[in-house]
Amino acid sequence: MTEILKTIELIEDRRQKKKVKHKLLDIVVIVLFAKLANADDWEEVEIFAKSNEEFLKQYITLENGIPSHDTMQRVMGSIAPEYMQGVYKKWNELVSRNEGETLKKIICIDGKTMRGNKSKEQKANHIVSAWCDMDGFCLGQKKVEEKSNEITAIPQLLDAIQVKGGIITIDAMGTQTEIAEKIKQKRADYTLAVKENQKNLYQEIKEYFEDEEFLKEIKSGGGYKITKEKAHSQIETREYYQCDKLGWMQEKSRWKGIKSIGMICKTTEQAEEKRYYISSLPLNVELFARTVREHWSVEIMHWHLDVTFKEDANTTLDKTAAQNLNIINKWCLSILKLFDVGKKMSLRKKRYCISMSARKCLEQILSL
Repeated sequence: MTEILKTIELIEDRRQKKKVKHKLLDIVVIVLFAKLANADDWEEVEIFAKSNEEFLKQYITLENGIPSHDTMQRVMGSIAPEYMQGVYKKWNELVSRNEGETLKKIICIDGKTMRGNKSKEQKANHIVSAWCDMDGFCLGQKKVEEKSNEITAIPQLLDAIQVKGGIITIDAMGTQTEIAEKIKQKRADYTLAVKENQKNLYQEIKEYFEDEEFLKEIKSGGGYKITKEKAHSQIETREYYQCDKLGWMQEKSRWKGIKSIGMICKTTEQAEEKRYYISSLPLNVELFARTVREHWSVEIMHWHLDVTFKEDANTTLDKTAAQNLNIINKWCLSILKLFDVGKKMSLRKKRYCISMSARKCLEQILSL
């Protein structure tokens, strides 16, 4: 905790010194602890702080008591999000459990709209995040500018984070030749979903995997994997196909570093669904299947932001404050996954558990 406090103190405070009544450090710590303890809006953050003032004074000074919820929101809106992301990154470095990890890291990139940030005068924040499920950590994020989209934000995000040696997964929105080239420039690999926004590429791959003879070749050549599991009260069968013989592809020359294409066929009692991919990975169907499955971890992270932290219900209109809250929510997700309450419990219930015994639980978390 001492290291984290030192890092927070390095955040640039843009306020006029003569008017500062509450330290920036104090406010960031209050918001972090309150979000862990089930506070979802600014008034609840203030209630938490007032209820736990003596405990908080073990870590922060609170020279002028507890700041109002309006003050906390205003101060959080004055912090540059890259500083807040830097504090989160420092925490991850301190508690990293994956030293010496031999598995390739899969970095999943996807965007989410903060619906509560929308008003008649402004569009809601749309945040593109880079999530690593292996670490349970958001490597970085980029707010999409109002007159732009994810296609321009993704290269900027890739420039801001360390991806060398990793595998980048992106849904069809990010399947662009410039993004594939950027990933290879960063000395990483990619598995990119293909849909009809890349019409010619999609049609080529779809027609290839519709040929039964080619599917038989793939199976005999080691590019096939099948799994069966129970989900939603039914059996789901997933068949993974990967092919590295791409001499026939007219679109191949447009995609830097492409080495294989893939398909996943998911079958349930009700339906069959097929999805297609391009990848810079050589033939290794186990690794291809892992990249496809792990991409859903970023969707799960977004689900937690909405369900566990009620992010879409938070009506913080200040865009910077909302973005900093988004970072703190992701930080809390990482902390909650490490927090052991002695029995299996959802992250939402862990927050409730912390709220019931804040001092005990937060002291345990601070010792992680």
